[in-house]
Amino acid sequence: MNPFSTHAPRSLRGVIWMAAAVVVAASCLAVASLLPEGNPLHASAFVVSLAGKYLSYAMLALAVDLVWGFAGILTLGHAAFFALGGYAMGMYLMREIGARGVYGNADLPDFMIFLSWKSLPWYWWGSEHFIWAAVLVVAVPGLLAGVFGWLAFRSRVSGVYLSIITQALTYALMLAFFQNGLGFGGNNGLTDFKDILGADLHAPHTRAVLLVVNGVLLAASLLAARFVVGGRFGNLLVAVRDAESRTRFLGYRPEQAKLLVWVFSAMIAGLGGALYVTQVGIINPGEFAPANSIESVIWVAVGGRGTLCGAVLGAILVNMGKTLFTAWLPEFWLYGLGLLFICTTLFLPNGLMGLWRHARKPPPEEVTPEVADTQGDEA
Repeated sequence: MNPFSTHAPRSLRGVIWMAAAVVVAASCLAVASLLPEGNPLHASAFVVSLAGKYLSYAMLALAVDLVWGFAGILTLGHAAFFALGGYAMGMYLMREIGARGVYGNADLPDFMIFLSWKSLPWYWWGSEHFIWAAVLVVAVPGLLAGVFGWLAFRSRVSGVYLSIITQALTYALMLAFFQNGLGFGGNNGLTDFKDILGADLHAPHTRAVLLVVNGVLLAASLLAARFVVGGRFGNLLVAVRDAESRTRFLGYRPEQAKLLVWVFSAMIAGLGGALYVTQVGIINPGEFAPANSIESVIWVAVGGRGTLCGAVLGAILVNMGKTLFTAWLPEFWLYGLGLLFICTTLFLPNGLMGLWRHARKPPPEEVTPEVADTQGDEA
């Protein structure tokens, strides 16, 4: 038996089923949104937007599960990478507005003209090109994660100290993006988007296509994550999680393994943030809030840490519950979320996927004890 094996279910079949279910569900909902409003199967624009948000959040949960479930890094700052990806996409969408803004300036977004900016900052150069924006969506979170991870893991910072540092990182970014002088819209953020690749962002057909793209990219990210953790590298991550000192003694470099999965997860989170912006039509510094990172940890815990599929399932189910309970009992939602986390920790330590695995586990075979041959014994 491989000493680096893990009890967490990483079945390729289960991941493929989950990826296929996500794509099929997104496609069906997209088709339903194009049906006439009088049709009983019609899905409203609000429902499509909510579904897109859930799928985007699922990508953030998947990113958190990669580092927490497999490498043992309890991150409280992954919302920073999610928000950075959202801002990278928001910059492109702002440039797509062109001269249709309030001030009619084709070169500068409205908020820059309002703040008396004379020209675009250097970090906005090229943001009018979708390809460049797509590169920034994954490159900026990946670069920040690489620098942060290299410094943290090289110094062997771990445990609660690393969690606190990640939370401080996202809080510092939130405060920075609230500043008008940074060039990202201050507390109002980036909004009033109109087009994406020349298509009306609010048109039903565009929203349907975006939902399908969201589902496909989530499925692709899920399969990519399974590829990363399904082989020897995944076993190494689990070994680092469970016995880092012993792994180092065997000649491995735990800090390198941590850094690789940390950067990869940040890129997935950034991609999720970009898709989130196309669904909700706004990005502001509130997305950096540490509470968002903590919520993503709860999604993973509810679904099942270290299962990949559980992270996706937990994000979707918890956010669906959040939507319902904030409509029915908005003042009690936060208490309900805390109670959910406590109950999961106490009664479902392996999350919903652990419960599912237990339900599918065949009952132990009854073993009939051997009866001694009394006559033979007497002989």
